[in-house]
Amino acid sequence: MYTGSCLCGEVSVEVSGSITSIIHCHCSLCRKNSGTAFATNGFVNTDDFTITKGQALLSEFSFKPGRTRYFCKCCGSPVYSSNNDDKSRIRIRLGILDSDITEQVLSHNFVTSKANWEQLETSLPCYEKHEPSR
Repeated sequence: MYTGSCLCGEVSVEVSGSITSIIHCHCSLCRKNSGTAFATNGFVNTDDFTITKGQALLSEFSFKPGRTRYFCKCCGSPVYSSNNDDKSRIRIRLGILDSDITEQVLSHNFVTSKANWEQLETSLPCYEKHEPSR
């Protein structure tokens, strides 16, 4: 069981299952959405994800049709995103979690899109797009 919350603490979540396909994404969309050099994302089965507090404080934004990002209206923290093409799972930004996780990051993705000021020094595999298993 993992627990998490937004920056202001008004939205809280629980993850009762594992987090899969954890990657550091360097694409321009993830950079803009997170305000950082990259976003660390992982997938969670929809049935394993619960908003335990603050459901009414979630706002949503769709940049691409069928893909929706949910964030806290108060502080702007990203909480999760969904994809209509795969309703069995959602994507979370691991920064929202307050618990330590046991799963590990697989790779750095979209590295050719990384910010020019980022110094990427890593022992993890790096890919120009998604990791080959996706």
